[in-house]
Amino acid sequence: MEKLFHLKENGTDVKTEIMAGITTFLAMAYILAVNPNMLGAAGMNSQGVFMATALAAALATLVMAFLANYPIALASGMGLNAYFAYTICLGDLAELENPWQIALTAILVEGIIFIILSAFKFRETLVNCIPANLKFGITTGIGLFITFIGLQNSGIVVADGATKVALGDIATPQVALALTGLILIGLMLYFNVKGAILWGILLTWGLGIIAQLTGWYVVDPAIGQFSLLPSGSFVPNFAALGDTAFKFNFSFMINNAIQFATIVFAFLFVDLFDTVGTLIGVAAKGNLLDEEGKLPRVGRALMADAIGTVAGAMLGTSTVTSYVESSAGVAEGGRTGLTSLTTAVMFILAIFLWPVFGAIPGFATAPALIIVGLFMMSSVLNVKFEGDMADVLGAFVAIIMMPFTYSIANGIMFGILTWMILKILRGKLKDIHPVMWVVFALFVLRLWTLI
Repeated sequence: MEKLFHLKENGTDVKTEIMAGITTFLAMAYILAVNPNMLGAAGMNSQGVFMATALAAALATLVMAFLANYPIALASGMGLNAYFAYTICLGDLAELENPWQIALTAILVEGIIFIILSAFKFRETLVNCIPANLKFGITTGIGLFITFIGLQNSGIVVADGATKVALGDIATPQVALALTGLILIGLMLYFNVKGAILWGILLTWGLGIIAQLTGWYVVDPAIGQFSLLPSGSFVPNFAALGDTAFKFNFSFMINNAIQFATIVFAFLFVDLFDTVGTLIGVAAKGNLLDEEGKLPRVGRALMADAIGTVAGAMLGTSTVTSYVESSAGVAEGGRTGLTSLTTAVMFILAIFLWPVFGAIPGFATAPALIIVGLFMMSSVLNVKFEGDMADVLGAFVAIIMMPFTYSIANGIMFGILTWMILKILRGKLKDIHPVMWVVFALFVLRLWTLI
């Protein structure tokens, strides 16, 4: 293990890395329940999507472990799967037969493009040329975004017609148990309990089971309240993978080039900058950036992301990307690829243990996300709120746009656009890296498509 992952050099050990890997898995395991439902609504075989999602996540995370040696896990990205299902399959291409095959083809093309861009170090250069203040702003914004997701998943924060968001019903078991889990994790962190976040998830789930057995938590699938007790078959359905794997539609790509290119661009845009933001955020939190604020071996990390996307398309799932929930493992001390290796093994085991991990509810993982958001928010201490206004305002815009527009990509886009425009108007063209001009053009193009 030492030769493979350089544990001592990174100030960690096998036990810490394994605990971190399990924590990361539990924080992101919800994708194995969400993705089959979402893509199933688009006409795909739900069991096949589940198998594809688990296998693609395992493969991409293994590549990250051995190629880049980073504690970053990958899986089908949230937001990207929503675009896949609701915008493309049930929206723009709803009148066509099996539109999901067109979407999978677009993801395959996207992944190939990313492999090329990664090989020429375009994405690597992009990560390293983003100004330091923007990087810390992005990390802070991701912390807020993760916190907001945790608050939503637990029902602590709910939608409101008048104020957009409001406090949820604290009398419900979901909210009460999520708040209890948050206090439990905070208490364990106070006493320096190793694996506090992981134990917090499991204890909250255990309390949920007690609530169900006593009748407080009422099972009602119609409103999204499923049983917290493990049930179902432990035998994986590999045959279902045949309904999703290698199901491409190249004829649509050839006959509708412009429309197809638009679909690919949307996937490219969101995945490119979500991945960059995630890598920067997780790396900053884990002290993985070098003295110049750059991420060593970032090219390898980005290549793992690109390979995962291609593999996911071939297996039959939406775009595979780096997960911000990797921060949960980093917060537990994960620093090397052994954390990722552990997470990948968990994804493989999940194929056989679906009844178990599938029973862990969102309100049990929500406290972990909130705590991780707290940890990542600490990067705001490194944000300079005085000095060059391009750096100051750019970082601030990145921070606020992520949670308020519910998009990491939007936060990066508006943060960089703000930085670029102020630099241009002040005549500070020498401060702008050539790659940033390319990014600026992409963002301007993206804004034009939104008009």
